Amino acid sequence: MISRTLWLAGTAAVLLAGPSLAHHSFAMLDVHKTSSLEAMVKEFEWINPHVWLHVTVMGAEGRPVTWSFEAGGPGQLAVVGWTPETLKPGDAITVGFHPMRDGSYGGQLLDVTFPDGRKMCQGAACRAAAGVTGPGD
Repeated sequence: MISRTLWLAGTAAVLLAGPSLAHHSFAMLDVHKTSSLEAMVKEFEWINPHVWLHVTVMGAEGRPVTWSFEAGGPGQLAVVGWTPETLKPGDAITVGFHPMRDGSYGGQLLDVTFPDGRKMCQGAACRAAAGVTGPGD
């Protein structure tokens, strides 16, 4: 009886633990395509679970359009040199990203290049190039 109870409890723990390990899908991104945009920083949100970069780009009709890019968590970015002050509203940058499959204004942030040529990156490949290893790689 005790062994059956332990087996059931163990099975339940395994089944219920699965969703806690889940994370959102990247199916909305075209990870086989890389794009870039020249933009102006609107807002840089240094928040958990993911950092967000919002930029303004001049649209086809000459009106500003806001694009939003999701990055890793603050800890993942910090290990490769990012800080909450890395980007400030008004900074001119070029954003490298994986675009949204549906063509909406956003994607997954890959890197940022400043006018002086300095480049900041994020993601597993960036951490590997910096010699940083850990969870998520």
